[in-house]
Amino acid sequence: MIASLKGIDDITAVFHKIATSARDASRALATANNYKRNKALRHAAASIRNRTEDLKEENAKDMAFGREKGLNEAMLDRLALDDVRIEDMATGLEKVAALPDPLGRVLGEWDQPNGLKFTRVSIPLGVIGIIYESRPNVTADAGGLCLKSGNAAVLRGGSESLHSSGKIVQCLQEGLQSVGLPDAAIQLIPSRDRAVVGEMLNAVDLIDIIIPRGGQSLTERVMTESKVPTLAHLIGNCHIYIHRDANVEMARQVTTNAKLRRPGICGAAESLLVDRCIGRKILPLLLDDLVDGGCTIRGDMESQAIDKRIDLATEEDWSREYLDKIISVKLVSNIEEAVIHINQYGSSHTEAIITENDEAAEQFFSGIDSGIILHNASTQFADGGEFGMGAEIGIATGKLHARGPVGAEQLTSYKYLVRGSGQIRS
Repeated sequence: MIASLKGIDDITAVFHKIATSARDASRALATANNYKRNKALRHAAASIRNRTEDLKEENAKDMAFGREKGLNEAMLDRLALDDVRIEDMATGLEKVAALPDPLGRVLGEWDQPNGLKFTRVSIPLGVIGIIYESRPNVTADAGGLCLKSGNAAVLRGGSESLHSSGKIVQCLQEGLQSVGLPDAAIQLIPSRDRAVVGEMLNAVDLIDIIIPRGGQSLTERVMTESKVPTLAHLIGNCHIYIHRDANVEMARQVTTNAKLRRPGICGAAESLLVDRCIGRKILPLLLDDLVDGGCTIRGDMESQAIDKRIDLATEEDWSREYLDKIISVKLVSNIEEAVIHINQYGSSHTEAIITENDEAAEQFFSGIDSGIILHNASTQFADGGEFGMGAEIGIATGKLHARGPVGAEQLTSYKYLVRGSGQIRS
């Protein structure tokens, strides 16, 4: 179970104990069959439902801490748990359980002329360290996906969500215990001490991969300091591009949803690009919706000349992840200029084009270098659950190992099985 927060004097010793037990537990989890892993997930989901009131009580402590810390409303929204979000966590675990087994999949088979038979099969990564901020539901997503994929999880959640995450991990551990698997397979580091992040980043013999999920400063620290391989979830500077052939009503609905549905998540749109030839017609309508929703607009001088509600943007605004009710606006000449802008200032996360022109959409798809690209849909669909993955640990913005939503299948590696009949090499 989770260690008490009291009496933690030596963070190195505490972390080493957690990581060592996770390493041992990972071996048991890797050999557990899919039925047992799924049963543990479903039991954990039931435990979350049964502990709804306990979870809300723990979350109230975190919300009070967040307010005292000065979190803005968007960040507090990320932190908050209510009946709906708690049920979503439980449902997410059940959806993960219903997915095909990501382990033991035959990824390739072939024979060589010498009679050797080769098979490439999927296996767990081992021990996954996940460092994240604020959102307690990440605890359920990360723990559940690691369990499904046969990996042990060492979780270092945000200081604001410590109480909520601790209770969620207890539910996940109850699921493990229900099928005889070691509860050390999913652990939360019970400390707000930032020194533990450094311990994780240097644990090359205990942790196989680090996944950071949080703000730019966290991700940059992990990418700079980690001696453990990383799967980066960088900032979500997501764009909506309104093409000249866009349906106006669709553009209004999608833009408003992409920015304002939940402005504090990584899939929220942070930048709006509009074709110059329709700027005077559509920009005031888009801004009506955004301003009515409490959004601040920052734009270039050309967009300012069209609508006085726009504050002048700085160069830094084009690459900002606001995570708040703020959006940058720029007029562009065509798709080529939009693509250049997005590839220069974006974070390779999620971009969307609104157009009735399928050829334009295909040109946008081929030109953009991001993990997720949408046509006529909100960037807020950048979520593993919406992709049918049940949940996600993050949106990988790099190009190695995995890209886009990271679900159970993306938390696997592979090994080669070679079968012979006495062959020797000359």
